Amino acid sequence: MKYFPSQLSYFMQRGTSRVRILQLLRFVLLLVLLVIIFSALFHYIMAYEGRSFSWITGFYWVLTVMSTLGFGDITFESDLGRFYSSIVLLSGVIFLLIVLPFTFIEFFYAPWMRVQAENRAPTQLPEKTNGHVILTVLGPVTNNLINKLKSFHYEYVLIISDMNEALRLHDMGYRVMRGDLDSPETYRRARVEHARLVATTGNDMLNTNIVSTVREVSETVPIISIANHRAGANILKLAGSDHVLQLGEMLGQALARRVRDDKTRAHVIDRFDVLLIAEAPLSDGPPSGQTVRESDLRRRTGVNLLGVWRWGKFEIIGPDTMLVPGTVLIMAGRDIDINRYNQTYSHQEDPTGPVIIIGGGRIGRAVARDLEAREIDYRIIERDPGQIRAKHADRYILGDASEQEILERAGIMETGTVVISTHDDDINIYLTIYCQHLRPDARIVSRATLERNIATLHRAGADFVMSYATMGANAILSLLGRSDVLMVAEGLDALRVPVPEELVGRTLAEADIRRRTGINVVAWQVDETTTLNPDANTPMPAGAELILIGTEKAERTFLEEFGAG
Repeated sequence: MKYFPSQLSYFMQRGTSRVRILQLLRFVLLLVLLVIIFSALFHYIMAYEGRSFSWITGFYWVLTVMSTLGFGDITFESDLGRFYSSIVLLSGVIFLLIVLPFTFIEFFYAPWMRVQAENRAPTQLPEKTNGHVILTVLGPVTNNLINKLKSFHYEYVLIISDMNEALRLHDMGYRVMRGDLDSPETYRRARVEHARLVATTGNDMLNTNIVSTVREVSETVPIISIANHRAGANILKLAGSDHVLQLGEMLGQALARRVRDDKTRAHVIDRFDVLLIAEAPLSDGPPSGQTVRESDLRRRTGVNLLGVWRWGKFEIIGPDTMLVPGTVLIMAGRDIDINRYNQTYSHQEDPTGPVIIIGGGRIGRAVARDLEAREIDYRIIERDPGQIRAKHADRYILGDASEQEILERAGIMETGTVVISTHDDDINIYLTIYCQHLRPDARIVSRATLERNIATLHRAGADFVMSYATMGANAILSLLGRSDVLMVAEGLDALRVPVPEELVGRTLAEADIRRRTGINVVAWQVDETTTLNPDANTPMPAGAELILIGTEKAERTFLEEFGAG
């Protein structure tokens, strides 16, 4: 926020402001001259009536009459004097009550407010700005990314073309800059040559225009773009984008990873270097009915239990937490550890029908491709005939998924998993409730476009929800240089950070990181050597990197507590 003197100096330096101030001063001088003339005539007419007053009294009379106050203590007795009073009164109404306020607002107040607004939504960044991230379109992905940039202390600026929108966003706490997205001058003023990254998250055509415009100014700044279609991805590459993210494809693959393969008890949902992250649903058999301490999974299999998914929420577990059917274990370990768990606790599950995919758009088709590669049967419910692909027409069910008959034709009563992939969160919530009612024992995996609807989808009955916004933000963050951040699941991240100075030489038991922050230390890495599931009594070595897994809240708590990252 600039101080008043600097704001006034900036205001006066503007050419248009100086012209307007001069016009306002001319009008004020005209008023002063008019008051002097009226005061002089006042004395002449009073002399005509045989009376005399001081010059101060003359000015006093003119101002009281022109301002319509008219105290009545000094009045003319002749018709000439009263006619003159009427002229002065009408002049005051016109010049003081109408023209002066308009002139003041038009030539001073309005320009001053515009300068104030420009200070809130500037058209350029300070010259010393460096290492910032330039964002071009505000949407679900950008909004989520801004929150993560703040967590990792990255500077950013959001370019907005409309003044009113820029002011609204500034008042909401965003750092904005005003400028046209298709103007090279905008990016020069945003100091794109010194930026860490430019992210374009609009539609394919707008993104292509932005990328081409940025490349006019800088050939070296990294540009990350989101593409909605494969053709758009190729064109964005040709325009000069360094990285093109097809979030639809990525989200489809992530949703497909949530579909259980009945041949295994635990299946890998992601990996972080040599560390595998897996989930295992609990049924009536072991280790259900035991506490974490009684199950002794770490000694028996080598896996490290991170927590459980219960009703769509990730919960940290302790030694005395009871493992109950219906929850899903989240574990970390090596290939050999996951395989050992499956060999120990595998059992033959009843065969299920094909996976049901509701929505045959980009994301639904991406889910289908991934399932086909895993040789898992599926059916896609789609109400738009234009979305049905002739090559796989036998796997499509044309109709509305809100009709029970259509769901039954797709196999709702036999399926083990329903994937809801439409782009409308309202529809996803509606269908989640309906599918959960028809098949309470089926796993429901849903997409969310807006992060605020994730909790609602969980309450509606979804077992897993993957957010388009969160996935896009994490993908951009990883390309920003935070390859040490991985989204394991919605709201659950894996993170690599250097060992904070205050933790060097201390054991995990002494540091009590899990209790203090809620985050799990699952491994540490020194040079090329990774120690998985480190012993709680082993000191943390200097120069090592910790691999942590926890919720976003736990992640922020750790970074605030130890100042790492």
